[in-house]
Amino acid sequence: MASDLDFSPPEVPEPTFLENLLRYGLFLGAIFQLICVLAIIVPVPKSHEVEAEPSEPRSVEVTRKPKAAALSASKRPKKEAKKKR
Repeated sequence: MASDLDFSPPEVPEPTFLENLLRYGLFLGAIFQLICVLAIIVPVPKSHEVEAEPSEPRSVEVTRKPKAAALSASKRPKKEAKKKR
């Protein structure tokens, strides 16, 4: 009975070039995703950009104010036209 059992490893074909390329590409993609997730989770101190940040919101506010003025200017002629009727 012991002579009937075959304990030799099964024959597995060698992976082809495309299978290897797919396998290593998936590994590289997984590593890239882990790096991206860690970059979001772990904060990096930015010493140079912290000094520049206070000036940036001022410039953003300056760009927002003309937009609001342009919107209010476009609404005024419409109101004046309604008054003329």
